[in-house]
Amino acid sequence: MIFIANKTYEVVVDHKNGWKPDAFKERFSEVLERYDYIVGDWGYNQLRMRGFFKDSHPKATKESMIATFQDYLNEYCNFGCAYFIIEKVPSKHQPNQQPTDDVESEEREIGVAAGLEQPEVLAQDQQEDSLPPQAPTPRQQRQHHQRKSYSNKHQNHQSNHPKPS
Repeated sequence: MIFIANKTYEVVVDHKNGWKPDAFKERFSEVLERYDYIVGDWGYNQLRMRGFFKDSHPKATKESMIATFQDYLNEYCNFGCAYFIIEKVPSKHQPNQQPTDDVESEEREIGVAAGLEQPEVLAQDQQEDSLPPQAPTPRQQRQHHQRKSYSNKHQNHQSNHPKPS
């Protein structure tokens, strides 16, 4: 049993000795508290963690259900990596948590907790969401023009060559 942030967890899978309690406590983020399961995987000697819901959870999306854990492991983790799965154990001392309505915000927070996104970038994204749309900056216009001209050149290049039979 693991006790952290007034929650109780139990290790249900410890693949290749992936469970390291000290590393878990060091990397744990309160963002992960809302999930029923926490998966930790090791790559390049760094622990990455992601939360999953029980399949029956009302806010669970296909990607956040524990049933899709194997897909996550295959797509996002190093082949043959050490990993662990811990499950939140309901206790009499823990109040039942209500699921939150802001799934997009949860996914952003997951990315930060897992080290996939930078918090300052998220703050900027959230700020931009509340602002009215603005005209593109000169830099954005140049980038758009460069992508467009590359696309046109690429299409012209392909059309100049006959297709093989």
